[in-house]
Amino acid sequence: MKKLSNKINLNLDDGAEVSVKAVIEPIEHMNPNFHEEWEALANMRVTEPEKVYSASIFRAFLPDKPVSVGDYWGIDDQGALALLKQFQPNPNLDMHINAGDSRGLWACLRAYNDRFADIMFRIHAAFALEDGWFTPSQFAGHLIIDRIKKSIAFFQMRVPEGTLFDVNWRKQKDDPNYFYSAGGGVCPKIELLGEMPDATQETEFTTSSTREEAERILIQRFYKSQQINWAPFEEASEISQAQQKPIHAISIDGPLTDEAC
Repeated sequence: MKKLSNKINLNLDDGAEVSVKAVIEPIEHMNPNFHEEWEALANMRVTEPEKVYSASIFRAFLPDKPVSVGDYWGIDDQGALALLKQFQPNPNLDMHINAGDSRGLWACLRAYNDRFADIMFRIHAAFALEDGWFTPSQFAGHLIIDRIKKSIAFFQMRVPEGTLFDVNWRKQKDDPNYFYSAGGGVCPKIELLGEMPDATQETEFTTSSTREEAERILIQRFYKSQQINWAPFEEASEISQAQQKPIHAISIDGPLTDEAC
């Protein structure tokens, strides 16, 4: 994606407040069925169903300099952790299992007009539960800033629908040679949502990129594998013959683009 040269400043009035609602729905299916055996997982619910935040918390998601559509920046850990604690009291940004380049919190300016600016973001985090860990594939979302009022018009942080989660359960905790049992499944609804009365998701932005382009920018901050120009085998075979180069093929049984195994 080609970055657009016009740069804008983004700021917030610390006096503004945002009411954020949190939801964690029960896990319905996973393999093995730890959600039926492991009490901490079976009873995993939000710490606070609704909480009022000062807009200053959301400064964590803003850049510290003017940005253009397509620019990206790191999110402040402490602001993100404050919001994640509304889900569960023990979020961890360092990840229980880390492949080496997957830790991070990144945001990207997707669009703006004279009044609103739309920021998309992606966060990787795990939750420490009693006797184990719960790791969603990712937390994704967007933040709409009212540039005139310097307030939050819309905020959403969620685990994308249909993505996976992993758990690691210290099942035999009384065994001195214990090990963690692993399992996973499709993530239930896990979401933080804050919306002000004058917010609109149907805003027409004068300068913008698509959500797919912004997602691509963000995912490349996490995974070097996404910087490779992958090709289907048939296409790769044709290229190999034309360029007289070998094919590097891999076989995997899980996604390369999130934290679920």
